[in-house]
Amino acid sequence: MLAINATKARNEWSMLVDSVIREKPAFIKKTRDYLFLSDLNVLENILSVYSFNAETITEEDGSITISLDEIDLIENAPDIPSAVSKLAHAILEYSEDYFNEFAYWSRGSRKSHIPFVFKALIINNADKIGELIKCRHGKI
Repeated sequence: MLAINATKARNEWSMLVDSVIREKPAFIKKTRDYLFLSDLNVLENILSVYSFNAETITEEDGSITISLDEIDLIENAPDIPSAVSKLAHAILEYSEDYFNEFAYWSRGSRKSHIPFVFKALIINNADKIGELIKCRHGKI
């Protein structure tokens, strides 16, 4: 791997950051650990293949329940646009909580949530997240 030694990275921190922003990401090696340093635009491009997919179900009372596939989040509202909006806000709130307790939540079964959490945090706008939710109809 094309990794920079951590001591060199520390000694040349300003140059390294400028290089990462203007040229390319960097790999940094500290003992046995490897780090990836990148501009957020690169991470956004990496995460572009991840999408939010949800199933909508029309309830007996006519309301809509929407269930996110990637993360166990479910919302209910009178109509699809309202349900999508509520789900988008829930995704952003969940992502903030997940990140704040990253050491705890990024272990075990919730490890697969990481790309979706980072995608939501980079977007940082519930309306824009809502535009990315792909809905499919479930049982009626």
